[in-house]
Amino acid sequence: MIYSLKGTLTVKELGFAVVECGGVGYGCKTSYNTIASLGSIGSEAMLYTHLYVREDAVELFGFATQQELSCFRLLISVSGVGPKAATSILSDMTPEKFAFLVASGDSKSFTRTKGIGAKTAQRIVLELKDKISSESISGSVSGDAAAFSATAAAPSDSVSEALEALMVLGYTQGETAPVLGKLDPSMSTQDLIKETLRLLTAKNMR
Repeated sequence: MIYSLKGTLTVKELGFAVVECGGVGYGCKTSYNTIASLGSIGSEAMLYTHLYVREDAVELFGFATQQELSCFRLLISVSGVGPKAATSILSDMTPEKFAFLVASGDSKSFTRTKGIGAKTAQRIVLELKDKISSESISGSVSGDAAAFSATAAAPSDSVSEALEALMVLGYTQGETAPVLGKLDPSMSTQDLIKETLRLLTAKNMR
């Protein structure tokens, strides 16, 4: 399994990049957001990858962040959503926006992406939100999460939505709940998500 690529960026086009590692060029299909984040040709680049295998093709997809890769994998797990549609969606929005739309049940916003109809958009929200909710209910509550519940027995809607959105991005309740519990609950959902991600990133870099 190819988890990530780090090397020299040799090709940079809309939706496609090539990273050369040890003399081998790996072509990756990707989102416009990832392409925009890459440097110039000849610079060092790193992509988190997913190898998509089907009967008639083997394709490598690469993304600038682990969050975007997590969103891609969640999207292709939805019935009727393939890698092309998934990258199109991630070209139109950030991982934070994607997670927020799923957590808030806003299927209409997904229809703004070309090729995503109302029924597909509804499936994305229903399948992914249900998956997150069921994992939240059935999963064991860690000590940190329990502490969060004790200090915020009735969290605001924005805190609840931010918690669900962060779980969409692949974080656990135990990781995010203590951080959210320290933030101002009057902040907007998207601001809570951004600040929590910033604090988690800073913590992991220590």
